[in-house]
Amino acid sequence: MNSRSHRDLILINTAGFLRSLGVGLLGVVLGIYLFRSGLSSLMIGMVIGAGLVGSAVATVVVSFAADRLGRRHSLLVLALLSAIGGLALALSPSLPVLMVMAFVGTLNGSGTDRSAAYALELAVVPGLVPDSKRTWSLAWYNVLLDGGGSLGALGASLPILLQHRLAVPLLNSYKVVFLGYFALCLLGAALYLFLSPAIEMANPPALTKLGAAIAPETKRIVAKLTALFSLDAFGGGFLTDALVAYWFFRRFGVTEYELGAVFFALRILNACSHLGAAWLARRIGLVNTMVFTHLPSSLFLVAVPFVPSFKWAVLLFFCREALVEMDVPTRQSYVAALVRPNERTFASGITNLARNLFWAVGSATAGFLMQTVTFSAPLWVGSAAKVTYDLLLYRSFRGLKAPEERNVIS
Repeated sequence: MNSRSHRDLILINTAGFLRSLGVGLLGVVLGIYLFRSGLSSLMIGMVIGAGLVGSAVATVVVSFAADRLGRRHSLLVLALLSAIGGLALALSPSLPVLMVMAFVGTLNGSGTDRSAAYALELAVVPGLVPDSKRTWSLAWYNVLLDGGGSLGALGASLPILLQHRLAVPLLNSYKVVFLGYFALCLLGAALYLFLSPAIEMANPPALTKLGAAIAPETKRIVAKLTALFSLDAFGGGFLTDALVAYWFFRRFGVTEYELGAVFFALRILNACSHLGAAWLARRIGLVNTMVFTHLPSSLFLVAVPFVPSFKWAVLLFFCREALVEMDVPTRQSYVAALVRPNERTFASGITNLARNLFWAVGSATAGFLMQTVTFSAPLWVGSAAKVTYDLLLYRSFRGLKAPEERNVIS
């Protein structure tokens, strides 16, 4: 890896850290803020879903046009659009306007960065390092994203601190925090200005020829992975940080300050698990690491609604979070390994597009189930969908290994 690639990697990792800082903050406070603003559970799910649908549309554009329009320019525009989401929350418009601005600003209430910029960065990072370092580079990238998310979750206590220390009305305190999110988006956009031409694809195909440039075998693999990732994301839509924080808030009456500390610890566990995933993948393979860590995490989550106290619920949730993200760098590395370098933007974009769409469907459905069926329904439905995904993934891909594994793992 040359010095230019190393510099680009640092810029991308830093921009991702800042973006995830804002996402981690929104994941904890968004649902609670909207509830305090008078929205019902159904409306909260609709706002979160609108932001995720906007992210999905942005990912469509990235998948088919980013290499042609320029990766650096695409990342810059996406960061500026995200700033609109922060303004939407700070301005507190009516529900229809808020949903439109959440859509345009790709407002992310999942608590985890799954934006169009994230999808594009996943195509860029593997091209900056050799195959032998691909999983580790993606693991460190995700460590920084989860590190940013953990600090953002810790910042969920800021509205309460502003209210108590500076006597700022509570809703106004939230608006100050959302303006901080707006500033983070602008800072990330500034970092993208310094990326070198090394991140761009040489001679990308025209939009009209993109389909012909993708190998039939790649299309088959991507289609299969996309279907599986859609199921996983549908379950994840029931379990966004915004909805889970809202569930803890209503179920146990905990404050934003306590939730901020909990989600800070969760993101630290996620960050550590990425490095563990890279280490484990070298020994048992990418697919095995994905399945054998993700499956038990869902079983821990199923038990959360049955425990009588906040402490026990948090303990089970910690066990879940120590495992649930180990499939992230391994999944990203696996997708990049199965396609050619010039197909990575397409593969990353399409698979992340499916995830965003089904996250949106899951989030909106979760709000409906919370209000009409039972308040804990999202935890059960989300876990069941994820268990099904793990079993199908293992059945379909356990025999298809990444190039660096084929001569190491029998």
